Amino acid sequence: LKDQFDNLDKHTQWGIDFLEKYAKFVKERIEIEQNYAKQLRNLVKKYCPKRSPKDEEPRFTSCIAFFNILNELNDYAGQREVVAEEMGHRVYGELMRYSHDLKTERKMHLQEGRKAQQYLDMCWKQMDNSKKKFERECREAEKAQQSYERLDNDTNATKADVEKAKQQLNLRTHMADENKNEYAAQLQNFNGEQHKHYYIVIPQIYKQLQEMDERRTIKLSECYKGFADSERKVIPIISKCLEGMILAAKSVDEHRDSQLVIDCFKSGFEPPGDFPFEDYSQNIYRTISDGTISTPKQEGMRIDTKTTVGKAKGKLWLFGKKPKGPALEDFSHLPPEQRRKKLQQRIDELNRELQKETDQKDALIKMKDVYEKNPQMGDPSSLQPKLTETMSNMDRLRMEIHKNEAWLSEVEGKVAARSDRRHSSDINHLVTQGRESPEGSYTDDANQEVRGPPQQHAHSNEFDDEFEDDDPLPAIGHCKAIYPFDGHNEGTLAMKEGEILYIIEEDKGDGWTRARRHNGEEGYVPTSYIDVTLEKNSKGA
Repeated sequence: LKDQFDNLDKHTQWGIDFLEKYAKFVKERIEIEQNYAKQLRNLVKKYCPKRSPKDEEPRFTSCIAFFNILNELNDYAGQREVVAEEMGHRVYGELMRYSHDLKTERKMHLQEGRKAQQYLDMCWKQMDNSKKKFERECREAEKAQQSYERLDNDTNATKADVEKAKQQLNLRTHMADENKNEYAAQLQNFNGEQHKHYYIVIPQIYKQLQEMDERRTIKLSECYKGFADSERKVIPIISKCLEGMILAAKSVDEHRDSQLVIDCFKSGFEPPGDFPFEDYSQNIYRTISDGTISTPKQEGMRIDTKTTVGKAKGKLWLFGKKPKGPALEDFSHLPPEQRRKKLQQRIDELNRELQKETDQKDALIKMKDVYEKNPQMGDPSSLQPKLTETMSNMDRLRMEIHKNEAWLSEVEGKVAARSDRRHSSDINHLVTQGRESPEGSYTDDANQEVRGPPQQHAHSNEFDDEFEDDDPLPAIGHCKAIYPFDGHNEGTLAMKEGEILYIIEEDKGDGWTRARRHNGEEGYVPTSYIDVTLEKNSKGA
């Protein structure tokens, strides 16, 4: 390839162009990965649920599985970004840096080759000039020799002419000899430089170009491998993402979802009872001796179809659309079962808040004790406002808990009463063939369940044992108020600091003690505000 300098120039340029072409391919692949990851993240963001209250959080296993799949897909998008970043750093960036270095090196080697070629061309021109000069001097010497021989043979020529022609011949011969020597020296020099050029300089330059091109090929091979490694490195994590999606799919439990639907919409109400048979023929059939159609009393016993149907229709909303109404504090607008769940959730939240306030009070008391023992660390009185506020919050939370527990007990009592009543009424229905009244109670008298109003005493009997008592409770001890208590809330008893009260009911763990004044006024006071002394034999109020 000693004479293929131009072709090698074109080949090395093609190699660099190919390197840059592959770099462009990698760049476009990186853009595809980045756009793919971006679109995946936008898709996940689009279908991910907005931040919602706890009540609206998805509970169905199919929904939870879908959201887990979205999370795994988001992680998968992150791995696509890792692939793009790895390709950009390890492949594309390396290719661009190497391409720049390769162009610089190629330019240097080609410049060296052109310089060597230019130097060889210069030596050839010098040799060619000396050759042409030697050839010209030889022709002039031959002409001088011919002129001298003609004059020497001419008898008419003078001696001076002959001598002059001889001197001219000698001069031309001498100049021809000098040019001969110069031509020989230039020829020897050119042959040496040409040999050096084709056997030393050019092979060395071509070897450098060959090494450069081989390094380019090796670099391409490494980039091909790095291109694949960038993808292969994230395969384990991508596999975990796919496994997470499969596990999410396997976690779907149709029975659990069905049970959640039942728990969510379970109202606790009884289904509507059977419609009573309305006998319109009782006024037609009469004895022959009876001349009247019916008595006013019987007329008044006639069943009002519209009223009965209206009452029955009023019960149907329990299994159809729930009537809309304002949300009440005690959740009485909800069905019993849903009301019970809401109240239990609220009680749990209040207990957690109470525990936080209790921990804060204990910490403040400990800090106050430390300040009292070491006054240089702080003023104990500075903690009193915070301590008072914390205790006030605890009292408020205890009252809220007590109030919600009362509502919960009411709901649980109603549900239990309905269950017992339903069980007993089912038995009575089988034995006596009775019918259900509009309010859910059973009776043997068909007229009574139509005409009679709903019995109120059945509702009140459920709470007689808990809230009503004819005789006042006996005192089981007495207490002294350590702190004043306002007692603004219903069911509480206000007291002054140092006031003596009777204890008629101990603290049941909710932080409240039931007390009575000397004038007979009763109510609940915070247990932490009083100093209690219980007595074995105590007289009643």
